[in-house]
Amino acid sequence: MSRKLRVLVVDDSAFNRRTIAEILSSIPNVEVIGKAGDGEQALAMVLAEKPDLVTLDLEMPRMDGFTLLKVLMAKRPTPVIVVSGRGAKPDVFRALELGAIDFVVKPSTNATLELASIRAELEQKVQLVAQLRPAKLGDATRVTTTGLTRRVSVDGERPMPADPIPKRVIVIASSTGGPPALVTLFSRLPPDLPAAIVVAQHMPERFTKTFAERLERLGGIRVAELEDREPLRAGRAVVCPGGKCIEIQAKGSVPWVRVIPATPEDRYVPSGDRLFESAAMVFGHRTIGVVLTGMGDDGTKGARLVKAHGGMIIAESEDSAAIYGMPGSVARAGLADHNLAIQIMGDAITRFATSQS
Repeated sequence: MSRKLRVLVVDDSAFNRRTIAEILSSIPNVEVIGKAGDGEQALAMVLAEKPDLVTLDLEMPRMDGFTLLKVLMAKRPTPVIVVSGRGAKPDVFRALELGAIDFVVKPSTNATLELASIRAELEQKVQLVAQLRPAKLGDATRVTTTGLTRRVSVDGERPMPADPIPKRVIVIASSTGGPPALVTLFSRLPPDLPAAIVVAQHMPERFTKTFAERLERLGGIRVAELEDREPLRAGRAVVCPGGKCIEIQAKGSVPWVRVIPATPEDRYVPSGDRLFESAAMVFGHRTIGVVLTGMGDDGTKGARLVKAHGGMIIAESEDSAAIYGMPGSVARAGLADHNLAIQIMGDAITRFATSQS
């Protein structure tokens, strides 16, 4: 960064305010301009000081973090990184859908040995702010599932495709900004989609299960975190566990998906490249690769193999991507068959997946 990044630390714990401020102040080109103990104080400071970034606790007196996020995204969209405890995973995803760009696990009072790793993670997250497109910050507050047609029977069961063997596979790579983008995408997918979906979302361990459950509650296709290995089924989606990778393999006429350990060669975990490459080898031209918002170039290498086998690549457009790194890399490499805004991508994928070609 060519100038100092001005950061406001918001947390109701004096210990956490001090700890987070010290970590941030030790990062080159970062200046902590203030600390706030509740949402009302934080809102006043944001409007007065106009920081480049806010680190935010969610449980606070007077005005909680969720209310602050809503007001900020309406009045002065500002990059927000949630600093959360381990036990508040659903709250983290709600915050991401309200406009926060990312999250880290909050240090505890006896986690002095953990502070080095938290510092490294915070440093990585703050670098994202330089790449963030400010005009997109408020977009997450408009995430909605009102357009979802819940096709269910009278007894509440979701319809399933007649043939459980997927005709196609939809493999998705996403990173920062991915959770709200995936919510928007999945809200437009019908439960009887004749394709299987596999998601590699860059996310820490212990969070992917909760996120999969959140996608499942949208009421469209079935979604679950993959625990080990299982056959792919049409109308179902699996999410790669955080800290692991995921691959598709063939077992007779039935395609399977399995969890595998990450290796030193995996620059991103979960690896979109590894997922895409395995899909191309098993499904060939019946592969639809989707690259959503995120920093870096995960998915580009895998997209090359998908294209080489006759598959399709869809990249999120610059118009909707919070961070255009991953989809932009695919587009610049000339690998994207379609560049689509996230709001229309679900309907487009449904058309592609149900086509006879």
